[in-house]
This record gives sequence, C-alpha cells and structure tokens, in this order.
Amino acid sequence: MNSSKHTELANHAWSVADLLRGDYRQSDYGKVILPFTVLRRLECVLEPTREKVAETVDRFAGQEIDTDHFLRKASGHSFYNKSDLTLKKIAADPQNAAKNLQIYVGAFSDNAREVLDKYEFNQQVRKLDSANLLYQVIGRFTDLDLHPDVVPNHNMGYIFEELIRRFAEQSNETAGEHFTPREVIKLMVNLLVAPDADALSLPGVVRTVMDPACGTGGMLSAAEDHILALNPDATVEVYGQELNPESWAICRSDLMIKGQDPENIRFGNSFSDDGHARRKFDYILANPPFGVEWKKVKEEVEYEHKSLGDAGRFGAGLPRINDGSLLFLQHMISKMKPVDVSGGGGSRIAIVFNGSPLFTGAAESGESNIRRWILENDWLEAIVALPDQLFYNTGISTYFWILTNRKDADHKGKVVLLDARDQWQKMRKSLGDKRKELGDGTRGRPDHIGDITRLYAEAAQVAKDPEHPLHGKVKVFANQDFGYQRITVERPLKLRFEVTEETLAALAEAKPVAKLERNEEFVAAVRTLLGSSWPTKSDAFIALKDAVVSAGLTWPSGAPFVKAVRETIGVRDPEGEVQKVKGAAEPDGDLRDYENVPLGEDVEDYLKREVLPHVPNAWIDHTKTKIGYEIPFTRHFYVYKPPRPLAEIDAELKSLEAEIQALLGEVTA
Repeated sequence: MNSSKHTELANHAWSVADLLRGDYRQSDYGKVILPFTVLRRLECVLEPTREKVAETVDRFAGQEIDTDHFLRKASGHSFYNKSDLTLKKIAADPQNAAKNLQIYVGAFSDNAREVLDKYEFNQQVRKLDSANLLYQVIGRFTDLDLHPDVVPNHNMGYIFEELIRRFAEQSNETAGEHFTPREVIKLMVNLLVAPDADALSLPGVVRTVMDPACGTGGMLSAAEDHILALNPDATVEVYGQELNPESWAICRSDLMIKGQDPENIRFGNSFSDDGHARRKFDYILANPPFGVEWKKVKEEVEYEHKSLGDAGRFGAGLPRINDGSLLFLQHMISKMKPVDVSGGGGSRIAIVFNGSPLFTGAAESGESNIRRWILENDWLEAIVALPDQLFYNTGISTYFWILTNRKDADHKGKVVLLDARDQWQKMRKSLGDKRKELGDGTRGRPDHIGDITRLYAEAAQVAKDPEHPLHGKVKVFANQDFGYQRITVERPLKLRFEVTEETLAALAEAKPVAKLERNEEFVAAVRTLLGSSWPTKSDAFIALKDAVVSAGLTWPSGAPFVKAVRETIGVRDPEGEVQKVKGAAEPDGDLRDYENVPLGEDVEDYLKREVLPHVPNAWIDHTKTKIGYEIPFTRHFYVYKPPRPLAEIDAELKSLEAEIQALLGEVTA
C-alpha cells in the first residue's frame, strides 16, 4: 500500500470533522475520530471469526467458568466481541443508536473496552447523540474499509499515526504534551539503533523496545519501523507505560490495530507503579516531560531509594523535587539487559532532556551523584545538542543522551559531545513553539537527519582530525574529565579587640551576658573601658576582667561566656591577631571560598599554583572536599566573538539617528 492510499483512508476518517463542526471545537475532533477509527478497525479485524466466537459464547452459556481464554482462541486475537451487533446495524436504527452502541462496546473483551473507556467514549456517544450526530458518524465509519486483507497491520499503523498527527496539530496549544515531532523521533531512533545495523540484519532476530513515558506511542512505532526497514523478517516487540489516560488509549489502540499485544502498554506512573517490573529490554527510549515535579510520588520514590538502595532503581540519588528527568533515566537504566561474559546482551538507551540534567546540582547533590554513577559505570556514550524551537510546547534547547552498557572498543571510557544546534530549517508555518524542523532529504529539503547520523557514527575519527570540516562540531572526552573536586579554601580569622558603643551594645545583648544576675552592672563596668583597643585576645580579656573585678563583680566562667565576649568585642582586621582553636588557626567563615579542581589533579598543587600567590595564609579543609560531576556542554563549544570596533558602532548609531531625523522631518513637514 502506497502513501497516497494511507492519506486517502486517513482523509476518509478525518472527514467526520465536517459533521462535528459547530458542535465540537476543532481541537476536540480527535476525541471522536480516534476512538471510532479504533472501533471500526477492531470490528474489521474480528469479522472473519464472528461466527466462531458466537458459537463459543453459546457453548458456554449458563456455565460458571471464565471463558476469556476460549473466546480469545476463537477470535484468533488477544481481544474479542460477544455481541451480534455491528456498526452497520447500529447506524440503521438511528433512534436506538446510542443504546445499541453502548451494548456493542460493552460486549468487547476487557482489554479492548478499557481502551475505549480511557477515550471517555461513553461521554462522546452521549454528546453525539444529543446533537443528533451519532448515527451519521457511525454511518461514515461503516464506509471505511479497514479489513486486514485491505489494510495490513503495518499500514494501519501509518494511517493511525497520521490521524494522531492531525489531532496533535489541531490541539496546537497542547500538542507537545503527547506528541514528539516526527523528525526528532526519526533522528533519535537512528542514533539509538544505527550502531546495531549488522546484528539486526541477521535472520530470525528478535528485539524488544520500551518507552516508560510512551505518550501516543510515536517513538515505539518509529523504532519498530526502523528495525523492520533493516530486516523485514525481524520480530519487534514494543512495550510502554503512560500516565495520561487519553495518550495511553491512543498508544494501546495503535498496538491493537497493528496486531501487537496491547497488554504491553501499561497505564500508570512509571515511578510509583512500574508496569514492567523485572523486565529487561534491548532498546529503551523516551521523551519525558521537562521540568515536571515528582511530589505526587515522593513517598514511594524515597522509600525505594532508602530501603532498596542500589538494589532498587533510585539508589544513585534523588534529584530536586521540581524535576524528575533524572528519575526517568535511572528507571530506564534499571531496564538494561546485562552483558554476558562473551560480550553479548546489553541494551541501548536514548532520552530527550533539556539543559538542566547536564549541570544542575552542586557536588554530591542528588543530580551530581546520578551523573557520577552513570559516568563511573561508563554508560554514557554521547550527548547531542539539538536546535532550539524544535518542540511544540517549548522553545528551549534540548539534548539527546545516548547510553549503553556495551560500548565498543573505540568508545570505552569516553563520551562524545556532538553539536547539532545549527542543523535546522525554518518551518513555513509555526506549530505552537515549534518554528524549526530537521530536514530528511526528501522533497528538496536538506538531509539534516542523515548528516547528523553519519557524523555520530564517525565522531571518534572526526574529533581526531583537525582538518575535517566538522571537527569543531565534535569533541571526545574521558569520563573523568567531567568530574571535579569541590575544595573548601579557608583563611584564618584575624581580630583586634575594642570597646565601642557598637561592641558594647552587642555584648549587652549576648545571651550569656544577659543571663548574668547583675548583667547591667557588668555592662556598666565594661563601659569604663569605652574607647579602649587591644591587639590580642589575652590583653583584652585581662583588661576586661580587671574592670569587672574592680567594680566588685565576679568574672564569669564557661566557654559560652568566653565565646560571647570574643565575638562581640572582637572586630575583623586583616592585621589583627590570628585566632586559634586547640593550637590550629581558626577559619574565618566570611573569607571561606570554594574552588572546583579537575578530578585527578592534586589539590595541594592547585592551591600552590592558583591560590597561595594571592592569599599566602590559605589552606584546604580536606574534611569538606566533595566529588561532583557536571557536563558543561555549551562551555566546550563556546567560540569567542570579539565585539565590533567602536568606530563601526558609532557610525551605525549616527546613521540610525540621521534616518530617524529624516522620518521625523517627513511627519512634521
């Protein structure tokens, strides 16, 4: 079946929009068209075995046994319908269309009925019936021939994807929530699967693909198509999980329509209710929502983190509550197949992120620890920077992270950074925030997808060749290059001691002094020293003690009192006395500084070279040193552009000024 036939059938289904206009908003057309397309396809698929299913229903009538297995076997599919109604019969009785349609849908197996329920199908039926449109819509779909001998499963997938795409475009303001641009998916799947092209071409190959935030299933379909293009005889099993009911229903419908097992698409939150627990997959890919908080599942995630540790999914760390992106990645890593002793097995992962997971989080924060875990396990193969304004609901820059636990020899211990931010063309018409697209080489467009895929495959060689025209677009780093030591640089606390109105007021307010039985007399005794100053702590305390004792008072004892006096009459002074604790210089918190030292570099050597020439009395508090990991992508590709000469800027300003004056002259003339 060629693409024009796909479009013709999709147009027929979408023509129902003509009936809906006026009673439905344009963005809601898909809420009717998609479930009715599913219903019609299911009916066409089940038609050859309707009689066999009816015979099975009659055979077990009145018996208290679970007939699900027998009915599935009779239908030849994972779903069935026990009713003798059809859409054609229902359309022929307009007065009872709503009642009969509900009876018909209720006769489907649970898995098929559950899909229609998630579409809120009954609600749409009532709305169509009240507008006197239901029998007309049903009639339009009875004319749509979706029998498997006319439209094979794979081709039906294309038709349904076309309807999903139109629905996404009509729902322009929310398209990105459940629809990833097709060309972005194609590139992502290329980078995920391309390195395995030889293995995938072997006879009888079987591969599993999983998306934990599958939306409408676009990525799963693209991965399946890519593998089947390499080997039409391959077996591809797709799995997914989705939280949004409507998106889940669309994805599950897509699988039912293609003849895949719809049970592979689970409904629910991947974090708190893993629908594929203990399963491992060959390929795992996702475009999780950017910057979405995980507060709703905080209790479950934290429990798994604390109770299971590395035996669970989130042992490496927990990101901040307002962005669950790195939770998705940890969840996906837990789904990787182990590599066997001969180097077989293993998995590949591709995920879309914004810039936040690259660098958010200080050393030993949850995010940093997750990056450290990934890099120290040598799982990160590459990060690809994409153009901005590629997605429907955000114009921000995005990145592909590609991970695998079976790197080839050229990539072991290394990470590729590939800058594809200039690979785009402007769209003729914007869709939401999407103003740019990746060309695929068809219809006279540049082949951005092919160019990026080839550059990715040749990245190691291009990075080594400074003469290569794309050398500046690729950089290769060792894993540890992204690590750093966060050192704490201390400087001694230096004080002089004086009694002024300010220090005296602070002394009077100090808790250990305020609690004294004769506190006012104590402060009055110290006031006699107003204007006095001492270079050392011992000189100051001797003078203070003499003044207090001379007033007939007892000099208090205890560490809290001594500390309060020192902190109130002590004044920071670069030339003051170095304060000591147990013989060692006491650090000054106000002068404390932090430095990031590359992992592997001796921190004392760094201190001597970078710090001591400027601050000779500084030292490192090694007990506070932390290890962090970040990937400063844009810094590595930054190219300095000198500012324009002042004369050029001045000339431009004068030219603009003259132009403005001329325009004002025309107005006032």
